[in-house]
Amino acid sequence: MELLICIAIIAILVALLLPALFQTKKRAQRIQCAGNLHQLGIGLQVILASEHSYPLFIENTNGSWIDQVAIEGLGETRSLTNFLKAGVWRCPSAQLSKTEIEENIFLVSYGYNMGGVVSDENADDNFGLGGGPSTHTPVKDSQVVNPADMIAIGEVFVSRIAFTRATVYGVALFAYQRHQGKANVVFCDGHVESPTLQFLFADTSDEALRRWNRDHQPHRERLAP
Repeated sequence: MELLICIAIIAILVALLLPALFQTKKRAQRIQCAGNLHQLGIGLQVILASEHSYPLFIENTNGSWIDQVAIEGLGETRSLTNFLKAGVWRCPSAQLSKTEIEENIFLVSYGYNMGGVVSDENADDNFGLGGGPSTHTPVKDSQVVNPADMIAIGEVFVSRIAFTRATVYGVALFAYQRHQGKANVVFCDGHVESPTLQFLFADTSDEALRRWNRDHQPHRERLAP
């Protein structure tokens, strides 16, 4: 009888402890993810200090924004396929699908705010940081009105290297548990925040929308229908 009582007490203690351990693990993963974005923000600042312009989303000679931040900003010397598999490009909470692993798709957890809130990200008159798609003209640092309130890089929930507002909220809900309904983002001035998925992808207030645009205006009229 005493043995059964001891076993019951241990079982109760384990049941009480496991949720706390789970929450501690999730909190540690969220902190590590925020640290990853902090490093990417540093890489972006290095490029800005050198070139006074933001990386193009796709650059003919230097690859994507990822190559530019990795090589020019962080001094990466490994090949693309090697440095993308670990380190600052992977959120520890991100779960890869079988297809993503088998097809070796871009296994990155972070995307670039290339187009702002415009419904057509490939338009030259977008409000993001990716530059003019047809002209390959980079965005100058002076064109970002409020760097402390302009999203530069954020967590993505599908295998893509662009961080976009349009149509992503529904996808993000599938990853709701990654950071308990939040996502980490780094701003143009290098600081990191963890806004809710609702605020990032669904809120249409001026406060939420202008964070996507380099002129610090909401441009609600340019949202996807």
